[in-house]
Parts: sequence; structure tokens; C-alpha cells
Amino acid sequence: MINWNTKTFTQLTTLELYELLKLRVDVFVVEQTCPYPELDNHDHVDGVHHLMGYEGETLVACARLLPKGTTYEYVSIGRVATKASHRGNGLGHNLIAQAKQECQRLWPNESIKIGAQSHLQDYYSRHGFEACSDEYLEDDIAHIDMRLLK
Repeated sequence: MINWNTKTFTQLTTLELYELLKLRVDVFVVEQTCPYPELDNHDHVDGVHHLMGYEGETLVACARLLPKGTTYEYVSIGRVATKASHRGNGLGHNLIAQAKQECQRLWPNESIKIGAQSHLQDYYSRHGFEACSDEYLEDDIAHIDMRLLK
């Protein structure tokens, strides 16, 4: 069973912050062989929340929830990651459902916009997101903006 919790940057312990950044670097930098500025100055912005899913003591999933105006003119979900050893069992879908639920709790009746890797467009479409941009390159990876309207 996955235990979910959401914290602001200042609520994170140093161990939680380390685990969160390690998971994101493992997925986005190491697995995808994509050196990019993971520390982008958004993690500690007022109103940003970090959704973390734990199996026992192990962080296995995370997402960053950003208030309207931080990266888009909409609320946003980003840095969506699941631990490689925990993929293929629906955890990612559970993570997106939890992220949407937390966004609704934090910012009721707000639309959500994401910058999705293009190959995940169908995945996010299953959660109600619709493409709202042409494809573009971000860090040499094809992306597309998607929006979930409220």
C-alpha cells in the first residue's frame, strides 16, 4: 500500500528532500540520459507542494504541484516520477490521480496545465488532459503542453 503525503518545501525534512531529489535525478537525468537543470528554483516557491508516495519507508513516487502563475497561467503538475522498480503496476496512474486530487484540494476549480513528454500524451489523455500546443523540444526531448479544464 502506498502512503501519500503532501508538503511544502519548508515542511520537508532534509532526508525527504534528499530522497525527493534523488528520485527525480535518477529518473530524469540518469535513466533518460538528459543532463538538465533539475534545481530550477521552483521547488521552494511559496505555494508549491511536493506530493510523495511511500511504500514503507521508501519513496517510490513523487510529483510537484505548482500554483497558478509559477510556470504557467494555470495550476501545474510537474516532476512526475516513479521509482523504476515500482513501475508496471499502476502506481503512475495512482500518482496522477493523487496529484489531481491534491490540486483540487489546494486550488479548487482551477484548470491544470502540464508540459508532458510527447510519448506520454496518450497516458495523460487517460486522465482527462488534452493537448493544447504543438510539439516542442525541451532539453532535447519532444514535449507537448496539455490541459485539464475544470
